[in-house]
Amino acid sequence: MEVEGEPANGETNGEILGPCLTSHVDDGSAESHRYYLSRRTVLEMLRDRGYSVPASEIDLSLQDFRFLHGPTPDIERLRFSATHCADPSDRMLVIYCGPGIVKVNVIRGLHSQIANKDTLTGLILITQNQVTNQALKTLELYPFKTEIFQITDLLVNITKHVLKPKHRVLTDKEKQKLLKKYNIEEKQLPRLSRKDAISRYYGLEKGQVVKVTYSGDITESHVTYRCIW
Repeated sequence: MEVEGEPANGETNGEILGPCLTSHVDDGSAESHRYYLSRRTVLEMLRDRGYSVPASEIDLSLQDFRFLHGPTPDIERLRFSATHCADPSDRMLVIYCGPGIVKVNVIRGLHSQIANKDTLTGLILITQNQVTNQALKTLELYPFKTEIFQITDLLVNITKHVLKPKHRVLTDKEKQKLLKKYNIEEKQLPRLSRKDAISRYYGLEKGQVVKVTYSGDITESHVTYRCIW
């Protein structure tokens, strides 16, 4: 729409100002955008843990995601599993929970829906609301490891943050070599909590060691090691 007395097409006194800011506004639903971002982060997270994740899935555009899932994605269709590249018996399942509070009946219902439980080694639940204490206790009865992430925590991949140092998980062999090199025990290494965002991203367990590389334009690059506790 043009306003009388105002030039069209972003032109003022003969000068082209470029497209209006409204042309950059996302006209899709915020809900589908949130699902898209969290799904991409989880795919990247599993890839970084060593699971087989097709690049085409990670590189899927928002437009294509909306074409496949619509403005209000069905959380059942967002469910997927991935197998570890080095160990085909290691299979991780990812499930989205609805917008309501996650109660015991929800956890029990999910357990009954999971197929091939015997071949599952891990479960990632992506929630949109709080999980009750009773539901958390019920999760402990699952025969495989369960991890819970709030969908808002997955809108951005923290490992891609420009200020975040690079983390690499050491193998058991590399860990033992490190301890032998410096003649120390793992308890003498600086610690990193399992509740830390990086620990949760990589699914780290107590006793694992990560190599942390700091680099910047102001300070010189340096390396340190942290043990998960």
